[in-house]
Amino acid sequence: MQSSQSNSRHQGPLAGLKVVDLTHVMAGPTCTLMLADMGADVIKIEKSPNGDDTRHSVPPKIGDEAASFLMMNRNKRGIVLDLKTDGGKAVLRRLIAGADVLVENFAPGAMERLGFGYEALHKEFPALIYCSLSGFGRTGPYKHRRGFDLVAQAMSGIMSFTGERPDGPPVKCGPPLSDITAGLLASMGILAAYAHRLKTGEGQWVETSLYEAALVQTYWQSTIALAAGTAPRAMGSAHPLNAPYQAFEASDGWLVVGGANKKHWLLMLEALGASELAADPRFVNGSDRMANLKQLEAVLSERFRTKSRAHWLAVLDEKGVPCGPVHDMLEALSDPQTLAREMVVEVEHSTLGPVKTIGLPVKFSETPGKVLSGAPVYGEHTSEVLAEYGFDAKQIEALAQEGAIVLASERREERVA
Repeated sequence: MQSSQSNSRHQGPLAGLKVVDLTHVMAGPTCTLMLADMGADVIKIEKSPNGDDTRHSVPPKIGDEAASFLMMNRNKRGIVLDLKTDGGKAVLRRLIAGADVLVENFAPGAMERLGFGYEALHKEFPALIYCSLSGFGRTGPYKHRRGFDLVAQAMSGIMSFTGERPDGPPVKCGPPLSDITAGLLASMGILAAYAHRLKTGEGQWVETSLYEAALVQTYWQSTIALAAGTAPRAMGSAHPLNAPYQAFEASDGWLVVGGANKKHWLLMLEALGASELAADPRFVNGSDRMANLKQLEAVLSERFRTKSRAHWLAVLDEKGVPCGPVHDMLEALSDPQTLAREMVVEVEHSTLGPVKTIGLPVKFSETPGKVLSGAPVYGEHTSEVLAEYGFDAKQIEALAQEGAIVLASERREERVA
């Protein structure tokens, strides 16, 4: 049963949903972050003695805490268990008994060795939704391989068509594309399984992988490969199916323009003062423009370089042509639209005070989610959560003496020492 304190920490459409979070680093924490932001009570379980690897992904740090951990684990309660101890396993089993969802991204076979594999838990807790994230999925010839975003981007084909030119070296997308996408897919899968359970009372196993998450990012390039039998190559910022749809350099900076369909193409030419290009046989329709993309880029680039970015953005926007500036991260995070949509918010951290973080990207008219609490310090909620699940003070102390759990006070004493 949740305490009133726990209830006060959560709001949103998933309020009341209890999630045991056995994930670390990026893909799994993205999944549980989405659930927590929508109101689920996520209990993040960290390993002893070092915790989530992102606690050591520094710099940067904010105070004594890794900024990467703070970003991925706000809105969660944190406890520390050593699952190699009998006490740690007993605590986890009691948490699972009261949970709706378990999410894990351990190495293949690890949960089974610990005694917490899906088959075993499903027999004991048939309503439990059990979600696994892995590098390549739980079937197939690569099921035993560990996965990393770099490997998923390489093997999915993404690195072969990312970069400035077709004969250039393979390039990784800047963000960890497969990690974040896998986390989003996993949260979607959990919610679909939850909908099924509301109708039937049945839990099930939900699983996805970095590899599949990377592959679903290749819809357009896969379309070309499957339909034409050719492998797309790098095109810079250009689109593989429509033109012009890319970045251009103005006299003082870069902007992007989407003049891909006929309407926007003609409006873009009006904004550029280049309406004569509409009759150019190289550029009459979309297939012509794609066939002559290099010539099109050269002609348009010459025009864009004649005036400032602000000038082009103003005239293109007035004409209704999709466009925007190419921002760096500081510019993106301070953009008025970012702030208006509450995509940068401040959250109170228990030791650091106000900390800025990314906001909830899904808005609800009746049950809004919210970033309510900062990421936990190491072991911050161990005592609180165990007490909620029926462990008394003597039992908690015994578990701490066994090394099965770590309490926040113990970590603070280590730091002082």
